[in-house]
Amino acid sequence: MAGPISFAGRVAIVTGAGGGIGRAHALEIGRRGGMVLVNDLGGNVEGAGGSAAMAEQVAGEIRAAGGQAVASGASVATSAGAAAIVETALAAFGRIDVLVNNAGNMRVARIEDTSDEDWDALIATHLSGSFRMTRAVWPHMKAQGYGRIVYTASSAGLFGVEMQGAYAAAKAGIVGLMNVAAIEGGEHGILANAILPNAMSRMADKVAEDWDPAVTARGAAMIEAFGNAMNPEFNTPLAVWLASEACHSTHRIYSQALGRNARVFIGVVPGWQAQRQSAPSVEEIAEHWDAIVDTAHGFTTPASPHEELGGVIAAFPGPA
Repeated sequence: MAGPISFAGRVAIVTGAGGGIGRAHALEIGRRGGMVLVNDLGGNVEGAGGSAAMAEQVAGEIRAAGGQAVASGASVATSAGAAAIVETALAAFGRIDVLVNNAGNMRVARIEDTSDEDWDALIATHLSGSFRMTRAVWPHMKAQGYGRIVYTASSAGLFGVEMQGAYAAAKAGIVGLMNVAAIEGGEHGILANAILPNAMSRMADKVAEDWDPAVTARGAAMIEAFGNAMNPEFNTPLAVWLASEACHSTHRIYSQALGRNARVFIGVVPGWQAQRQSAPSVEEIAEHWDAIVDTAHGFTTPASPHEELGGVIAAFPGPA
């Protein structure tokens, strides 16, 4: 069995750390010797309002337990806010080794009822916030040749769920951002991964409040049947492992659901190869549809568009 995972000498920024999953992440990194910048806008679950009180409370908990922490109530949704968060961490601790992008908000509506304001608010916090924080820490991680970035995506984004079109789009976009950060960061010692957490939190409560009562009742019954497994802290061991110096995973997606931790991936089946001198007809697509969607003959998990093209060329090296 591996020894204890330590963050001694490391500085971590955890956004959205005033409560729920983010709070659990921040407390655990602090408990393991990390110096923690606890960030939270302190607004309501929809993203309105703001106060540094939530971040201050969690930073105080870390300090009371003998750790080191400072708080920030700046918003990740603006470039100025992201810069302020980074400057606060640098002023307090002198470096940045870890970024856990966890800040989020929630609006629940069907696509036809989603307003521009709803869409913009969720994209700004989840996706743009993750981008702006990544951009802000990047030069510091690059200069020191070390960094760990953990992105909080969602199964809603990869698999889909009704009434969360804006949220799902933002979370799926985070996976794309992670993919590029992992590729660009590789030569600089910056590793990036995404997690798909599951927990009862303020955002989950918002979904339950606005969703179909029958669906909510079924979800509540499931949660009761599985005991504590939907508590926020069940997501923290995976996130903290990915944020640690001991972990060398990068360019990966991981799910935590009811205590089950597992890799998630996007795969490509062999498909059907048309001839390459002219495009196939619509009728040929229809004729070969079974081969196009066939999953019985395996799949690949390309790490880039170039790798996917290379796989096609390897399988069909000449004109078909």
